[in-house]
Amino acid sequence: MHITDIFASHRTTFSFEFFPPKSAVGAENLFGVIRELEALKPTFVSVTYGAGGSTRELTNELVCRIKNETSITTVPHLTCVCHSEQDIEDILTRYAGEGICNILALGGDPPADQDGWDRSQDAFRYAADLVGYIKKFNNAGQHPSETKGFGIGVAGFPEGHPGTPNRLLEMDYLKAKVDAGADYICTQLFFENRDFYDFRERCELAGIDVPIIAGIMPISSVKGMRRMAELAAGARFPARMLKALNRAEEDEEAVKRVGIHWATEQCRDLLDNDVRGIHFYTLNKSDATREIYKSLGARDSEVLGK
Repeated sequence: MHITDIFASHRTTFSFEFFPPKSAVGAENLFGVIRELEALKPTFVSVTYGAGGSTRELTNELVCRIKNETSITTVPHLTCVCHSEQDIEDILTRYAGEGICNILALGGDPPADQDGWDRSQDAFRYAADLVGYIKKFNNAGQHPSETKGFGIGVAGFPEGHPGTPNRLLEMDYLKAKVDAGADYICTQLFFENRDFYDFRERCELAGIDVPIIAGIMPISSVKGMRRMAELAAGARFPARMLKALNRAEEDEEAVKRVGIHWATEQCRDLLDNDVRGIHFYTLNKSDATREIYKSLGARDSEVLGK
């Protein structure tokens, strides 16, 4: 289903993110997780795309398998880094042929094994350029199975983009992505809802009126949290949460309970404040997400979204 139709039919969307495993065993294990989460009737799921397209084929395989073997709408990520215009067109053509209706367009990071990659070699330097190209692809009528072409999502950063310390300039860049044709914004993970509400208000002041989905990641281990801080390049961990995690640090199950409780309370508050959607960064696991749904008092997203 096209993302604009999804938003038209759901007051609140509930979605999950997965990353493609690098082995056949990992792929089968993940698909078991996806089957478990399918029972929650997510509005859609997204599949990440490795730095520089390093998981390009794995992403495509997982996206197509979810599309063909489940009832879930799938949104593949697509990045600019290390791609020519022909590469991007080939990927879009392939997805269009598979009946994929939506793309999350990202600037992307250079691959770890190509430190110092010269971005001038990329056809598109910024996500706004990629969004514009996808719109051009749509307008050319190159999506045979969907008259609207691809629905397009972009990333937002409630705590600020790590590469743009100037928060006013950051908002200009975000608006450029929306003006280029983005249909919605999905945010980076955050742990303090006030950051999200401030971001949402600044978007409104900037004239950005597309739906904004909140990115939520339940903490499952202290080690994972430290890794998360590195990958998110500046995620802010509230002192109240850190105190609770410190009390439970020697007990893995207690850490998980703290993480699930914190994320659940975030979701409750977001729902009370009319969030347009919640996007769970699952880390390819189902336990935390299912626990959060249970705590919110609903079995599936159709109930939560009413």
